[in-house]
Amino acid sequence: MDENAVSETSAEVPMPELAGVTHRWVDVDGLAMHVVEQGTGDPVLLLHGFPEHWWEWRGAIGPLAADHRVVCPDLRGFGWTAAPPDGYTGDRLLADVVGLLDVLGIDRTHVVAHDWGALVGFHLCLEHPERAASLLSMGVPHLWLRFDPRLLLMMRHTWFQVVIASRLTGPRALARGRQRLPRHLLQEYGSDAPVMSEADVEAYLAPLRRPAGARAGSALCRDFVRRELWAVLRGAYRNLHLAVPTVALLGENDILSNPALLGGYEEHADDLTVDVLPGVSHFMVDERPDLVVDRARELFARAA
Repeated sequence: MDENAVSETSAEVPMPELAGVTHRWVDVDGLAMHVVEQGTGDPVLLLHGFPEHWWEWRGAIGPLAADHRVVCPDLRGFGWTAAPPDGYTGDRLLADVVGLLDVLGIDRTHVVAHDWGALVGFHLCLEHPERAASLLSMGVPHLWLRFDPRLLLMMRHTWFQVVIASRLTGPRALARGRQRLPRHLLQEYGSDAPVMSEADVEAYLAPLRRPAGARAGSALCRDFVRRELWAVLRGAYRNLHLAVPTVALLGENDILSNPALLGGYEEHADDLTVDVLPGVSHFMVDERPDLVVDRARELFARAA
């Protein structure tokens, strides 16, 4: 492990404090990966979305840790995990997560994941189903969307991905000045009122001000625009079958979550339910961690 990468990240960006958790860095194939843990029992892996990090789960870690071993990593390049110059692809992020489970001695885990983390969660369940007991996905319904012209109307709201994905504009937009673009996404995206406090927004924005962190965020969006999104739209996953019990939660106020357009998964999954949470937007864990925890516990019990 590169101890300098750990110390530089920690020194540059203060860590938000959450009672009861422990922090450590583990070596995952040369990546210094920051992991937050609490509790004992059957493991639950929490995978954050973009542009967040482990702090997204601050309201869920404690309740879930009452009877589970909660493992909450920062993905490659985010939060307090090292940000190497490459590796920001879906395949590499999946390998990081599988490697983390190996290092921690976890053979099988429940997975609760949001946004980009949910994409990694789906791939974990499809490619390594023996490692996943269940999947609670948030903000990502599934990987078998049928093309519908109305999807293009929804996708107009993703204009920010093009800005962030650009090698020229992406790192600047994420890191410079008042960070207006990520601030807008975190506070107002799909909602009529701010969904997070200023302190929480600052906790997310601070790691992005590191040049390496901003480049990582841009690279991740670039891979999504160029590969993952195109793979979904061209039906690249039609030959893959989901056997892991899965619930996909969508926010009622998430402008990318029109349930009428999100079918097509039925013949590709044994046990997948798409459900809409009332009154929340894309960042549902920040808004209503209690609802997320309740849905997670329902799924854990059903998948036991």
